[in-house]
Amino acid sequence: MEKRNALIAGATGLVGTSLLKKLLADDQYEKVVIITRKSIDAKHPKLIQKQINFDTIESMKLDFQVDDVFCALGTTIKTAGSQDAFYKVDYTYVVNLGKWCVTNTVKRLFIVSAMGANAKSGIFYNRVKGEMETAVSQLNISQIGVFRPSLLMGDRKEKRGGEKIAQIVMGSLGFLFAGPLLKYKGIHADVVAMAMIKAAKVDKQGFTVYESGEMQGTGR
Repeated sequence: MEKRNALIAGATGLVGTSLLKKLLADDQYEKVVIITRKSIDAKHPKLIQKQINFDTIESMKLDFQVDDVFCALGTTIKTAGSQDAFYKVDYTYVVNLGKWCVTNTVKRLFIVSAMGANAKSGIFYNRVKGEMETAVSQLNISQIGVFRPSLLMGDRKEKRGGEKIAQIVMGSLGFLFAGPLLKYKGIHADVVAMAMIKAAKVDKQGFTVYESGEMQGTGR
């Protein structure tokens, strides 16, 4: 079994937390480095925490080779404080991480995007996600996977009132989302994380988009 080293950006978020737990438990990964603004309360023999300034992420230095990068960076306009601040996190940081991958010969990059991502969308959130996907797709990385979940389910550390209400409603009515409607059903962060790790273990070259309905069927 090929041994690998992984890097996670956004390890404190909903999907990132799940990714961290699963990668630390996966025997195929020898080292798991998380890049954060400040250290988190977590210890594990395989875990390496690296505090960075995300504004200079392209110049980040590591003393070992990273094979797989998992990016779960993301915020909301309300949390970020403005559209410009949101754009910096959800577009600039993600794309610059991708550029770091190119410079550091990373083989595989997997990114959490969003359902409805479209560079031509009239909705700002969806447009930024779409523009990010377009920019990343042009990077010279052997394997790139973009994952577009619908409403993320799970216990988020960051409080998002509207999202919590939506989760409750989706939890009650989720049975209605079947067949063609499956892609709209709320998806648990663990399912997304597992789909990303499974994709990393499949030799699928090029740029691939994984829609939420596909993850519901393959990410369990």
